[in-house]
Amino acid sequence: MKKIALLLMLLPSIMSVSAQTNTTEQEETRIFHVNVEQFAKLVDNDKGLILDVRTPGEWADGTIGNATRINYYDRDFADQVDKLDRETPILVYCKAGGRSMSAAEILQEKGFKKVFNLDGGITAWIKAGKNLTK
Repeated sequence: MKKIALLLMLLPSIMSVSAQTNTTEQEETRIFHVNVEQFAKLVDNDKGLILDVRTPGEWADGTIGNATRINYYDRDFADQVDKLDRETPILVYCKAGGRSMSAAEILQEKGFKKVFNLDGGITAWIKAGKNLTK
């Protein structure tokens, strides 16, 4: 009986610690959806690793800056991003924003601290008149 009473007394404390841990973990990884101008500012100020998750055929048309290229459709995509530094902000993009959003969620699950997803992808980048690296 004493053990049950002790457990009931400690339960609120245990739950409080558990809730704080979950909140802290959720706050550690953030996905930011940014427009072309915001993304360009991050690229220009060297604020993270640029990650192009398009296919090799799409890369042939050019990339944003000196992007690291990891094809989202590769079977080992998750393993490849595991090799990246989780403390370095990741600036991720694809053609239109769908794959990069999925990639951003994978990065979030893997504990990357900051992930910036380019809304509209490289299509929006080109439409805004921004340069590509070939």
